[in-house]
Amino acid sequence: MTSRTGRTRLLAALLLTSVLWSGQGLAEIDGHGPDAWRVRGVAASDALNMRMGPGTEYGVLGTFRANEHGLQQVTCVPYVPAARYMTLSEAEQAALPPRWCLMRSRDLTKAGWVRATFLVPDYGGAERAPANNGEAQIREAEDVVRALYEAHRIEDAGGKTDLRRPRGARRYFFADVAADFLSGRAGADPVYGGQDFDGSCQPPRRDPQTPMLRGMITVNVDCVNFGHAQRAVYRLRADPDQPGAPIRIFRIEHDGWSFP
Repeated sequence: MTSRTGRTRLLAALLLTSVLWSGQGLAEIDGHGPDAWRVRGVAASDALNMRMGPGTEYGVLGTFRANEHGLQQVTCVPYVPAARYMTLSEAEQAALPPRWCLMRSRDLTKAGWVRATFLVPDYGGAERAPANNGEAQIREAEDVVRALYEAHRIEDAGGKTDLRRPRGARRYFFADVAADFLSGRAGADPVYGGQDFDGSCQPPRRDPQTPMLRGMITVNVDCVNFGHAQRAVYRLRADPDQPGAPIRIFRIEHDGWSFP
């Protein structure tokens, strides 16, 4: 016989499982859940529309194939943690808006919003996503930081780039962080970590210990400024507010301070 406490725990576990596997609670923000997803519930002769925003009122950007594997989750709305979902009544659960997720293809060539009911975890099989699924994103992050330093170097030498323009800054930073970068409110240079720079920097390199964790990528840049060694730590992830959800910088950490 199962005790009352045991039954309560069992019911809670079953409810949590239903939340995690139902269409309304499949994917959680910031990389929680499986590393890859696949399309389900779409006829072999059909395709799943990916849209500009989380709803059918948004235009169609393209499609994911029926049963397409290896999709990467950027974010989902609404965000309802399992612990919070379990406190809702049936009426409150039913009243939640349909869940939509911003997904990227395995090869990172396309991205768009889809209904979460058409997604299930992709744990492998004949068409299992490659083990280096995050490698392309890490390389993209390194390229973004490398391009930022190159643009900065050109400007320091008197050349012109689009780094100091809104559209150009968004090639490197999250949209809101780009605005802070252009405002100059940081005081010190967010890239070099000081008001002046006289030295050299090594090429950007992924963090050797934790290059990627729950969608956040860490890239280190080691420099010597006025004879002193210093390191800038760049945090990047996919920016859902920019078309295609590109990898962008959302934080730069220096010794004793960070931007923004």
